Amino acid sequence: MSATLDKAGLGAGIVHLGLGAFARAHLIPATEAAMAASGECHWGVLGVSLRHADVRDALAPQGFDYTLALRDADAQGKPRECRETLHSLLGVLVAPENPQAVLEAIAAPATRIVSLTVTEKGYHHDPASGALKHDDPAIAHDLAHPAAPRTTLGFLVHGLARRRARGLGPVTLLSCDNLPSNGATLRGLVLAFAGAVDAALAEWIGSACRFPNGMVDRIVPKNDDLAVVTAESFFDWAVEDDFAAGRPDWTVYGARFVAQAEPFEKLKLRMVNGSHSAIAYLGVLAGWPTVDRAIAEPALRRFAEALMREEIEPTLATVDGLAGVDLAAYRARLIERFANPALAHRTAQIAMDGSQKIPQRWLGTLRDRLAAGASIDHLALALAAWLQFLGGVDEAGRGFAIDDPLAAELQALHARAAGAPTESARIATLLGYAPVFGTLGRERGVIDAVSRQAVRLRRDGVCATLETME
Repeated sequence: MSATLDKAGLGAGIVHLGLGAFARAHLIPATEAAMAASGECHWGVLGVSLRHADVRDALAPQGFDYTLALRDADAQGKPRECRETLHSLLGVLVAPENPQAVLEAIAAPATRIVSLTVTEKGYHHDPASGALKHDDPAIAHDLAHPAAPRTTLGFLVHGLARRRARGLGPVTLLSCDNLPSNGATLRGLVLAFAGAVDAALAEWIGSACRFPNGMVDRIVPKNDDLAVVTAESFFDWAVEDDFAAGRPDWTVYGARFVAQAEPFEKLKLRMVNGSHSAIAYLGVLAGWPTVDRAIAEPALRRFAEALMREEIEPTLATVDGLAGVDLAAYRARLIERFANPALAHRTAQIAMDGSQKIPQRWLGTLRDRLAAGASIDHLALALAAWLQFLGGVDEAGRGFAIDDPLAAELQALHARAAGAPTESARIATLLGYAPVFGTLGRERGVIDAVSRQAVRLRRDGVCATLETME
């Protein structure tokens, strides 16, 4: 930390909901660098853990400082790391213990930005349509209990209601989650919730607050030591410069302020997240525990490269805003990032919450390929792998848990589909699950392509299937 930046003199200008490892490896170091460079000390971060006290309890004894360990490999492939201590996290609130404190933090006069990393499932929306789940029990609870919300949307809307009632200015609500048009998605959900509370409140939020879209990119594996956050050295952040009450100059850490984030979101979701999920489901089934272990398999590496080159990149080549991006170079760099031996990024971690991730990561690409009358063989194999993954058993017969907010429904569907008379009928049953696939799962071309790959995957296994991919 710069000698001019004294923690005792920092003020909390950012309230961050969902204080997991990603925020502590991305938003917070970028914010700290911005404060150190500018001398503006009012952008300290007050974190909010929405479920558990573990991060608070781990960091409180050390004044909420923590270590960021950036890991990569040297020219000989030997893992190495660079560590730094970060100081701009000023405290951690635990929402279930004290929801009033979280609401008051959002309503505090000094708060200018409320940022979020709550994962896809934290938005309580239908993954296929993006609409708010009004019948979600947690949403219903928060509408009925404004003083004790439990969800991200409940805290945001009821906290903003307090700001408005006190005559305070608007804030920026900044999503840092992997969602298409994440700011616009968040805005729609907040306004839908607020509209059910008070139409005037919804109008004020919609006209005064800001919801910039953004793309975030840094691989951050789970780490058992909560006082140390592990990440790759690579960092990218493209965010629309649309803020209600100012913002730090995150460019000093490598961020980019852009007029439209959508092209960068699409690039990242389809190339990085899309291929990451494909590697994860195939890796879990084959028993490859980490991404670097999986990508070391020549057949899987060829598959990942072909998935990007032949099926994803053609859908990006004509996207406005990406004309200057060298997609081949982007792909090559991405394969290097996946092969990083110092991260040990577990395939099971990436495989979590597939019902929430797949609509964002694969289905847009799939629709574009179908519209162009183009091949979807690699995407179909990825989908077949996820559907097989729902069985909860890998190729060696080892069981694993399905960590997904729709796990019970998906596993019941998987069991029911197992009784179908043909493979095509089985796949049609699974792809007919509208909360994930919408109407896309009823497309005959999708059913046939996934069925062909599912037969091969179940009959021959991951390795043999990958070896014979054209």
